[in-house]
Amino acid sequence: MKTNKYLFTLILIPFVLFYAFPAGAVEKEERKWQDETIYYIMVDRFSNIDSNNDFVVDADGPMAYHGGDFKGIIDRLDYLKEMGFTALRLTPVFDNEAGGYHGYLINDFYKTEEHFGTINEFKQLVKEAHDRDMKIILDFVVNQVGPNHEWTNDPEKQDWFQQKQEIVNVEDKEARENGQLNGMPDLDQDHPEVRKYLLDAATWWIEETDIDGYGLDAVDHVPISFWEDFAKEVKQKKEDFYLIGEISSDDPNEIAEYKKTGIDGFVDYPLNNYLRKAFSKPDQSLGTLFSAWEQHQESYDNPYLMGTFMDNDQTARFTRDIIKNEIHPGPRWKLALTYLYTTPGIPIVYYGSEIALDGGDEPDNHRQMDFRTDKELVDYITKLGELRDQYPSLTRGTIELLFEDKGMVVYKRTSGDETSVIAINNSSETKSAELEESSLDADKELRGLLNGDLIKSSEGQYKLVLDREEAEIYFLTEKTGLNIPYLTVMGAVYAAFLVFIILVWKRSRRKSS
Repeated sequence: MKTNKYLFTLILIPFVLFYAFPAGAVEKEERKWQDETIYYIMVDRFSNIDSNNDFVVDADGPMAYHGGDFKGIIDRLDYLKEMGFTALRLTPVFDNEAGGYHGYLINDFYKTEEHFGTINEFKQLVKEAHDRDMKIILDFVVNQVGPNHEWTNDPEKQDWFQQKQEIVNVEDKEARENGQLNGMPDLDQDHPEVRKYLLDAATWWIEETDIDGYGLDAVDHVPISFWEDFAKEVKQKKEDFYLIGEISSDDPNEIAEYKKTGIDGFVDYPLNNYLRKAFSKPDQSLGTLFSAWEQHQESYDNPYLMGTFMDNDQTARFTRDIIKNEIHPGPRWKLALTYLYTTPGIPIVYYGSEIALDGGDEPDNHRQMDFRTDKELVDYITKLGELRDQYPSLTRGTIELLFEDKGMVVYKRTSGDETSVIAINNSSETKSAELEESSLDADKELRGLLNGDLIKSSEGQYKLVLDREEAEIYFLTEKTGLNIPYLTVMGAVYAAFLVFIILVWKRSRRKSS
């Protein structure tokens, strides 16, 4: 038995040595927000674990509470961590009026919605996430309260609200700030008491629960001066606190008007418009996506902090776009996510995207999450998450388009000495691209990280070939050759192994004689 043990150890050594060699990625610096990958959860529709808060629940009702809760999210943290998500964004968790499953009919800013759980359970969720090195971003609503909020019937607080008028012209900035959104009572953030109440509530949640960021809805419906005060107050409470705003506009210039408020990044609706058109069916050009990036560099102070996404709680599901084109959603989602994960910006993946969940306009896009589904897309997202975490060039690098032709694009990300090359074939046929060595480095190789493709430079070029609707992420590295140190160690190990076998053989012969 002892001989077998030694024999196994000697055989194992070469394999241990082989896999101990570094993969080639540059060691990352301390994590920044642009390195995060965000999973966006509608709390009520994600995971129901605690039946004690399942009162007035109808899992089949599109406008009813379904039962999702804080304990349900805690139960799925490992699932999300294993998929590579480093931050969670949650829809509003404040106490809501009846029917406020989505979180926007706010009744009390200092209490949690009882369907979701207690404040202590929310604190536990934050702690459990932090224990897994995951951050929590909480949606914070400042524009409105629920239609039956006690303030609306308080004579002393009537001046806390704007006049009851719907927004007629959404292009009019003054009308947006002073009008009601979806008929909800519109708060006047210029009123000193309203401003103080909202700022106090925002800082209280940070101090009380240790969250890491706020998602800010309807930013353009609130005065810029309020956001300046808001950002200043909350960032004094916690270092590196992240603010991501939402402005539902396709015009980057409208969003850029708010870049000096202290809000770090914005949900990238202009890019989303291009993304959905480009990836909802094959044979669409991807060139406009890179034109959009050039405009982003001009419009935003730090485009790397923009939130890139395919869909969210306010849009129809991207899967619906694909199904309308009578196409299987899996390959479409893979290409779209490859782009999101390998271009500047923070990917925000809406819950259910990993199972290609379907849904039209609200509330159909708020369907119940189903964890009993095919894992192919989950595995693909997991791999993308691993690569995004491992290679700084994918989150911090410059971006340069190297090739674009009829749905096929190749671009590179460079950070320090590290270069990644991403190829996406968004067409219905096999495509090739020839890259000149001058656009990369001479006499090296591109090592495929998704599918294991390997391309060595030859005659001054790198020639890439991709099957239809396929993507590959390459790492530019030295050409594979003889690894002399490794071979020397291997030779020594096998020589020792051979000596060991001879000694065992001689010993066995002496015993037999």
